[in-house]
Amino acid sequence: MPTPMRILLAEDEEIIATIVQDLLQSQGMEVTVCADGLTAWEHLRAKRPGYDVILLDRIMPGMDGMDLLRRIKADPELTHTPVIMETAKDDRDSVREGLTQGAYYYLTKPLQPEVLIAVVQAAVSQANEYRQLVEEVRRAERPLALMCSGSFRFRTLDEGRLLANYLARACPQPERAIQGLQELLVNAVEHGNLGISYADKSALIMAGTWQQEVQRRLELPEYRERHVEVFFQRQADSISLTIQDQGDGFGWQDYLDFSPERAFDPHGRGIAIAHKLSCDRLEFHGNGNTVVATFNLPPAR
Repeated sequence: MPTPMRILLAEDEEIIATIVQDLLQSQGMEVTVCADGLTAWEHLRAKRPGYDVILLDRIMPGMDGMDLLRRIKADPELTHTPVIMETAKDDRDSVREGLTQGAYYYLTKPLQPEVLIAVVQAAVSQANEYRQLVEEVRRAERPLALMCSGSFRFRTLDEGRLLANYLARACPQPERAIQGLQELLVNAVEHGNLGISYADKSALIMAGTWQQEVQRRLELPEYRERHVEVFFQRQADSISLTIQDQGDGFGWQDYLDFSPERAFDPHGRGIAIAHKLSCDRLEFHGNGNTVVATFNLPPAR
């Protein structure tokens, strides 16, 4: 029997806490409720390994959600745990502040059950996926250490994830590189070659049909011959990976940072994760169907 996802909920309003707890438990999740930020912090420090996802109310007695968020993101053992901020303050400045500190998911009060479940499930998937990626990279050897250049071609999401794992091993910090690389390769398939727009993906995730639609499009005549090409190049001081899909491109400028407009959506953080957290440099070219990810190498001794 699979281990249930562990959720820490820091919420001082008892009625809201009960509603959230009941909803998430109905989805098979294990929920621990804390009525203030300080108690939540003590739980986080005491339980190692800890929680898969953290839900924070922004306004709480003692230690508020922003102070707790800063502590979480400053702790090396907690920094990669997804944090969802619950707030009645949905103005841009408040959301931007939370995004800057590392709360990449947002929920606005009053909470909508279907949105709550979708966002928590998205955060759980992110936590699960990152943990699996890191475990795979840690177990692997570095087979590309002597490779100077090379090219790769793939079609499907599974092939893209496999290639991301392989290429991360050539990077100086594989555990840092893996998540950003996977996001870029997955984007090249779903948004690039298959033409699934941001709005399309939002609707598909809410309907629970995203994976089915990806598979359906992979088999359509207009898409089934498309592929993604990846070019690997090692320089004296860096490794660069050029990723090129065969789609129509997109307005990439809007996705380089964590945006207040997308903070309430269950997806849309992949490029920002690659840009801000994984790569040392990320550059899009042309219409957006070509991106170059660069990873700096340590100075030679």
